[in-house]
Amino acid sequence: MSEPKPAARLAEPPAREPEAPVSGRRADLVAVAAAVVLVAAATAVGLYYNRPHSGVIIFVSAPPLFADWLPHVGPGSLFAVLVAVAVVLHGPALAAHLPWRRALAAGYLASLAWIFSLAMVDGWTRGFAGRLTIPQEYLHEVPGITDIPRMLREFSSRILDFQPHSWTTHVSGHPPGATLVFVWLDRIGLHGGAWAATAVVLAGSLVAVAVPATVALLGRPEAARAVLPFAVLTPGAVWIGVSADGLFAGVTATGLALLALSARGFTDGRRYAAPAGLAAGILLGFGIFLSYGLVLLGLLAVAVAVLGRQWRAAALAIAAALAVVGTFAWAGFWWFDGYHLVVERYYQGVALVRPYSYWVWADLAAVVVALGPAVVAAVRRGLASPRRALLTDPVLLLGLAALAAIVFADVSGLSKAETEQIWLPFGVWLLPMTALLPRPGRRWWLAAQAATALAVNHLLLTGW
Repeated sequence: MSEPKPAARLAEPPAREPEAPVSGRRADLVAVAAAVVLVAAATAVGLYYNRPHSGVIIFVSAPPLFADWLPHVGPGSLFAVLVAVAVVLHGPALAAHLPWRRALAAGYLASLAWIFSLAMVDGWTRGFAGRLTIPQEYLHEVPGITDIPRMLREFSSRILDFQPHSWTTHVSGHPPGATLVFVWLDRIGLHGGAWAATAVVLAGSLVAVAVPATVALLGRPEAARAVLPFAVLTPGAVWIGVSADGLFAGVTATGLALLALSARGFTDGRRYAAPAGLAAGILLGFGIFLSYGLVLLGLLAVAVAVLGRQWRAAALAIAAALAVVGTFAWAGFWWFDGYHLVVERYYQGVALVRPYSYWVWADLAAVVVALGPAVVAAVRRGLASPRRALLTDPVLLLGLAALAAIVFADVSGLSKAETEQIWLPFGVWLLPMTALLPRPGRRWWLAAQAATALAVNHLLLTGW
């Protein structure tokens, strides 16, 4: 992304980050304590349900997370700790003083190191190369897809379960775009789980660039610099490496960043404005063919459009997104048909017996773990902010749009469990609110984020 303002200006102490009062800090700790209680309650109730003859089936071994209890260390353990210490000690200063493009590049590399080291805690095969090769995953179907046009024409007919040629779990549960990504990788010679996992991690690491870049392009460069280290050390990195949801988060976050870049370009009269708007629409349009739930990212796209105040950028993005939808329809896959069939398939499986009364709040506990305590405190500050700033401050509006997407996804009942990864594309947009945390305590909050990720990755063996 281009430098939003001169580097010297960006390195100045933020003008809109006043010292937080002590009462605000206490309220932050109360919010985090409430989140801990929520997670503890979800764990206790889930373990109670897991008892033999409880009469309730939640199909999760380590509630509220889709994981197994397995304390362990691995080849990535030491490296993960070193990356975390380096970012905690030096990340805020580097983010504040490096030229913006270099700061973003450093953030991407640090995120890449963090995600890969966490994956390697579980070892090369179990944590990285073998993650996407199990029978429920996309790669299981790739060898059988020899004719892509035919696959698209027949995709919907294979969604429902209990048929001779039903798609495997993840393929059937998503639109064909997700499977196509791995088919295309295979077609260009990048065969197998290691290459697929590499692509996922490379794409997922874009979150650390796209989120702060969007904040900067929408007029808050000082906040973007504050957000950058938190975008690197997010506990969600545990699930970015390696799950396809990490790829989804990276692709769609880049699309939203390009939408902001297009709006900035039109404002400044730059030639890249129109191409950026079209690219944004292509990525966001393709996003809804990666996962049906990503249609809720439309709330984030509207937020970016409102903040960017350039409707030419939004119009180009909409046109490009509709072109993607039209291309899939022309090829034989209609999104709405797939959506209705996947809802039916959803209730052919464990979702039929997983209790909504538990997961409607336990899902929130799972996503709290993936977001970390710093985001919990930051969201508390965002909700307490003056409402007059809502439509002008990207830190607030992006975060509130992300919260709305999570709430809609939650009440729908179409995500019972596994939301620590399924909702990553929404959750990463709560990261801008970390700019609201007081500067003197940011290193402690970063340390808490790192500690959360390290604890999860070393105490549990996460699923998928």
